[in-house]
Amino acid sequence: MEEFRTLGINFVSLRESIDTATPMGRTMFTIIGAMAELESDLISERTAAAMEYTRLHGTRTGRPIGHPPVIFDRQKAMEMRAAGLSYRKIARELGVSSAKLHSALKEYPGARSETGACNRADSGVQDSARKGVRQ
Repeated sequence: MEEFRTLGINFVSLRESIDTATPMGRTMFTIIGAMAELESDLISERTAAAMEYTRLHGTRTGRPIGHPPVIFDRQKAMEMRAAGLSYRKIARELGVSSAKLHSALKEYPGARSETGACNRADSGVQDSARKGVRQ
């Protein structure tokens, strides 16, 4: 503010009725600046306190990177599939998504049916949809 004053520049805000050419305007400008600085300092203090709290309690801050790995017993899933259970039922019991189960089991031979196709009731609908047939 002092630099602007030495250059002869005054701040005028029509909305807040502040004119730094007057003593009252300079006072208001100083008070508003002090309040903004106080607010910024309080935010910094709260952020530092929150980071310290999370560090002491063993938690992490910020957005997690990527998806957490899905862990399940692949051998048990293969046995359940061999017993005739559907992918959906196996996924529900193991607590994983059907897509994750499919991708995990397709890496191993014998995990899928002999034809290599899914045993889904709507597979015919998907095949006709790929050929451009609407139902």
